[in-house]
Amino acid sequence: MLEVFRRLGSIQFDPLAVAGRTHDLVLHARVADYDPAWCDLLYERREIFEAYNKGLSLVPTRDFPWFRGTLSRNAPRLLAENAEVAGRVLDRIRADGPLSSLDFERAQHGTTDWFGVPTNTVRAVLEAYAVTGVLGLARRDGNRRYYDLLERLLPADVLAHSVPLTEQLRHKLLSRYRAHGLLGVGGADTFGGLGPAKPDPRWPEAPGRTALREELVEDGELIPVEIEGVRGKRFVLADEVGLLEAAPEPPPSVAFLPPFDPVVWDRPLLGSLFEFDYVWELFVPPAKRRWGWYVLPMVFRDRLVGRIEPRIDRDGGQVQMLDLWWEAGFAPTRAEGFVDAMRDALRAYLRFAGATRLEWPPHLAAEKRLFLARP
Repeated sequence: MLEVFRRLGSIQFDPLAVAGRTHDLVLHARVADYDPAWCDLLYERREIFEAYNKGLSLVPTRDFPWFRGTLSRNAPRLLAENAEVAGRVLDRIRADGPLSSLDFERAQHGTTDWFGVPTNTVRAVLEAYAVTGVLGLARRDGNRRYYDLLERLLPADVLAHSVPLTEQLRHKLLSRYRAHGLLGVGGADTFGGLGPAKPDPRWPEAPGRTALREELVEDGELIPVEIEGVRGKRFVLADEVGLLEAAPEPPPSVAFLPPFDPVVWDRPLLGSLFEFDYVWELFVPPAKRRWGWYVLPMVFRDRLVGRIEPRIDRDGGQVQMLDLWWEAGFAPTRAEGFVDAMRDALRAYLRFAGATRLEWPPHLAAEKRLFLARP
């Protein structure tokens, strides 16, 4: 697990747990027999910690100094505009230890605007303190977050390690290229949190992503490459260029990828390189969805072969298979090794979900017979 964190730099966190939490699904796709309790244990041991990279993410604690800085203008502004509330919140946490927004009287502080969404002022203050590195998350109780002073959560030597903001941005930019493998230069979502592409007076401390990327190329850490049939220049880590020259044999296994997995960050590349049209339809009106609202792309060997929509029913101890879609031209029974790999993947997913059975809908009767899985 720690090797996966090292390789990806960070793993994005998302509270939705329809088919499993995002970070758990990222690890499940890469670590044999992965159990979500393992990640919780690393979190409890403070071997991983929450920080902001591409959204709220889990990062190795020792790497926290490179993820501590932020280009957020909203968080400092909100703290300044709500200075009295912010001071009281900080004083109480300093005296009482980890607290959540529910530990404060909401009626006393009203609401404010946080990234365009009206919210309880105390909650916004807590999140702003987390963004600015004053507070950190001590623990989660479901989706309820408990905050404490950062110095009570992380080792002193980690907090004492000061890294200039420009170096932090460079490190985070490189982590995006490492995690994905073939990123280009565009994509607001992919490069969110790293500032604008070019210098901007609104962020005088940020040199711009273009300048940072050019530094990485000049230093030999990133290598520009061109992909036949794909528009635009791409970049590969220097120590991975050899993989392009002698690609390893892809394992005969099936993996289910969550919507925030690094493999699916660059949707245009999925279309041009893998001929896979992926849209996360969570925010698409139900009547306009082609697939489902929480659908996981399926990888077999070096192909994206279809989509799966499982739903974990924790109370019922089962996984509900809502639907399956195969890519055009892919036939499960004709792909050597796929049926056995899919059976193994479904068994592993049942164990991952803590479920004892897999429920199939009537329209997937043929798939049920083909892939019948038990823990």
